[in-house]
Amino acid sequence: MKILALESSAVACSVCLTEEEELIAQSYENSGLTHSKTLLPMARELLKNCGVPLEAVDVFAVAAGPGSFTGLRIGVSACKGLGWALDKPCAGVSTLEAMAWGLSVWRGELCCVMDARRNQVYNARFSSDGAALTRLTPDRAISLEELSGELWESDRPILLVGDGAELSFKTLTEQGIRVHMPPPNLRHQTAWGVARAALEQTRAGALTTAAALTPSYYRLSQAERERLEREKTKKMSEGE
Repeated sequence: MKILALESSAVACSVCLTEEEELIAQSYENSGLTHSKTLLPMARELLKNCGVPLEAVDVFAVAAGPGSFTGLRIGVSACKGLGWALDKPCAGVSTLEAMAWGLSVWRGELCCVMDARRNQVYNARFSSDGAALTRLTPDRAISLEELSGELWESDRPILLVGDGAELSFKTLTEQGIRVHMPPPNLRHQTAWGVARAALEQTRAGALTTAAALTPSYYRLSQAERERLEREKTKKMSEGE
């Protein structure tokens, strides 16, 4: 079972090829270039260097959210195009779950956090026994205050993962919650985690079609929020 995984949910992007749980190759780039310029060329070069034709890929996987609205659209669109063209199944995986799989060797709790702005983080919590993950919460947008209240009740070592780890670490430690952070090179999401989460979907028979694959934003975009606020203000002024 060969899986080609794409990760473009944040500033960096990456691509990897796996066979079952074995990582065959991975390409990672954090150059500041837009994912629309880097993602598919990275995938093409990776497969070429591995001597694996695109047709030999069994599943196309992508981090479907949460994350950057633009980044998610680029990644999901690329994955849909590949799956549609070759009539292959797709896996749209939780960005947060993918991050947790990248550090599943940790024995304790994995608290995945991405900076969602507006004093919130995208978050999901997982328990790890060093090999397998157990989900403790759904993916959600949550304030650090709410997250802090939850973590007070945890009696296991807590590892923060994601681009919101540093922000969360500062806030949580100031409130007396003991949390840990991995080194920077292991902190952020990669395509390997996406592939590993997709393997779980494959084993569970939970893959989808290219046509049905969609991003999961978990909240409205800034443009949509601003539009609704304008409409609300307009209605209030008309009511006066």
